[in-house]
Amino acid sequence: MDLFDTSIQTFLTRFASSSTVLNHAIRVIAGLYTFKGFVLIPVLWWIWFKPSQRGEWEREMVVATIASGLLGLAIFRLFAHYLPFRMRPLYNPELHLHFPSGGLGTAVLPTWSSFPSDHALLWMSVATGIFLVWRGIGVLALLYTVIFICLPRVYLGWHYPTDVLAGAAIGMTITWIMTRDAVRTRFAVPILRWMHRFPGPSYAVLFVICFELVTQFDELLVLGRSVVKWL
Repeated sequence: MDLFDTSIQTFLTRFASSSTVLNHAIRVIAGLYTFKGFVLIPVLWWIWFKPSQRGEWEREMVVATIASGLLGLAIFRLFAHYLPFRMRPLYNPELHLHFPSGGLGTAVLPTWSSFPSDHALLWMSVATGIFLVWRGIGVLALLYTVIFICLPRVYLGWHYPTDVLAGAAIGMTITWIMTRDAVRTRFAVPILRWMHRFPGPSYAVLFVICFELVTQFDELLVLGRSVVKWL
């Protein structure tokens, strides 16, 4: 772990030892979907349905943002598979640090590489899309993502600060590229055309996709592992 990671996590663990109430609150925030996608995804729906002279462009941007999140998760899986494994700070005995993680999430975290942070990648991607459409609310979305999604994962020892920064940078870059006119119109316009033609099934699919983003496909991953194990 480099000096940057060391200094931040040493400070946080010293600070964490002074407040059990704060530690419990941060564990709850980090462990519940309510404080992650269940805040940001409804903002995308708000943008989709709010009256606006730029309504069609805004809907293209929402489609591009959702596509960016899906692409970001796919890229994360490639990174996790092909990059060297990085042990999470919570399980690294060489750090000699005591994190206030408790039991939330610890059943699966040891087998997952720490770099990069999938939460930071996905939700900074979504927050960036919101920012590009709606600057005022987008600034709040970015701040919310940093404070309530990214920082708790460093505080609890689930990620190094550089894991979160790398994930955030990747997610923001993906969204910026996917929302450019030359890229966005190639896929968002045909999708919107299909949605106008078949609103029933298209909104049903959109709801399912948004639900899976909120949960980050956790249940599908668990189901997939169970099937593979059974086979």
